[in-house]
Amino acid sequence: MMMSYVAPALQEKFETLSVDLKNAILERNVQLYTLQDLIKCLEDIVNEAEMN
Repeated sequence: MMMSYVAPALQEKFETLSVDLKNAILERNVQLYTLQDLIKCLEDIVNEAEMN
C-alpha cells in the first residue's frame, strides 16, 4: 500500500493548510516533492469538488 509523502522542503507550506485539506491530500496517497506537485494535487481536489 502506497503512503502519501510530503518532502521536507514542502512541509512548512503543507502545514499552513487547513486540517481538512491536509487530510484530503493525504488520503490520495500522493508523493509531493515540489511546490508544483502540491499545486497540482490542490487543483485536482478543486476540480473534483466542482464536478460534484
